Amino acid sequence: MRDLNRPRLLVLTSTFPRWPGDKEPAFVYELSRRLTDRFAVTVLAPRAPGSQEQESMEGLEVRRFGYFFKRWESLATHGGGILNRLRVNPFNYLLVPPFLLGQLWSLVRLLRQDPIDLIHAHWLIPQGLVALIGCRLAGLSIPVVTTSHGGDLYALRGRLMQRLKSWVMANSRHLTAVSAAMRSDVIGMGIPPDRVSVVSMGVDLHFRFTPDPNTQRDPAGLLFVGRLVEKKGLAVLIEALPRLIERRPETTLTVAGAGPLELEIKRLAADLGVIEHVRFLGMVGQEELPPLMRRASLLVVPFLIAKGGDQEGLGLVSVEAAGCECPVIAGDVPAVRDVIADGETGILVPPGEPVALAASITELLADPDRRARLGRAARTYCLGRFDWESIAEHYGELLLAQIGRGDSRF
Repeated sequence: MRDLNRPRLLVLTSTFPRWPGDKEPAFVYELSRRLTDRFAVTVLAPRAPGSQEQESMEGLEVRRFGYFFKRWESLATHGGGILNRLRVNPFNYLLVPPFLLGQLWSLVRLLRQDPIDLIHAHWLIPQGLVALIGCRLAGLSIPVVTTSHGGDLYALRGRLMQRLKSWVMANSRHLTAVSAAMRSDVIGMGIPPDRVSVVSMGVDLHFRFTPDPNTQRDPAGLLFVGRLVEKKGLAVLIEALPRLIERRPETTLTVAGAGPLELEIKRLAADLGVIEHVRFLGMVGQEELPPLMRRASLLVVPFLIAKGGDQEGLGLVSVEAAGCECPVIAGDVPAVRDVIADGETGILVPPGEPVALAASITELLADPDRRARLGRAARTYCLGRFDWESIAEHYGELLLAQIGRGDSRF
């Protein structure tokens, strides 16, 4: 029986945990489960080997759509999401049409079976596009809120993709972008400012990503966390290592992440003679990150703008590090300025410049008092802006407003 006290929210996503404890990115799950006090939430996500087709996860009704033979349904998992799966193996393009059709077919069936009040689509393409087409095919007028996370806005640059993105943005009831830089870019594409809000994804800064005064930091330990793709800039950090090791031979780098560039980056480290100073952990779960961030002297994330135009939408890993009072050095791409004020809550360096990166790291490693000040300031700054409690509150009001039950500002 339907809960008449809570409106029905349908969340469309291509990234979602395949099972409890999965190491796949969980931000859509974390937001969705925090909305169940306001909405009856159903999530429509892609099926994957080992996942169930329908289950309940912490108050969420999760439905997974099939799009190929189950053992090969890996387009949206492993290796950094759909875009990077396509880059690493062109044969994955063959899965794109059945993926879109599978999601669209499942959406139309769901809309015809269950009363839905509102759709929240994560990513302009494919979910925003599928949501809008699905509503039309089902003959229903359901408001759609679309969230852009970065890659969908920046990496899909062909003429057809630009037109599709513009159509999705023009026909969504409201748009959210995860950083101020992204909002400016969306407005620059002709979307009225009052239809675009900045609401990032969140971080658990009260219980998970917290400092631990009893944990001793490694005075020469660097940490990188992220997918091993071009825009994350790990290759730039590897190129900076010889200079760092020359000045501080005890320097080590821990890499937490996986992706299509893993073999290439390992070869680079070997060619530069620094492979023995680098520890590759592979993909790491959320529960494993705080201990790493509490032990490291610095989180180094040398973001850059990839050759195809892709770039960070926000760089939430910087917020996670801030929660642990781990100081951050980041590549100065526009979106990260929402988190890092240079010299106040972290250090920004020119993207793609290993010499400048090595100099900034060397300087900060030599100044433990400054590192501690930066870490404390970053945590204070992020607590009121990026903790899941405040993010979920903001999203709850914004979503309710689209069906006339929330804050009229949205």
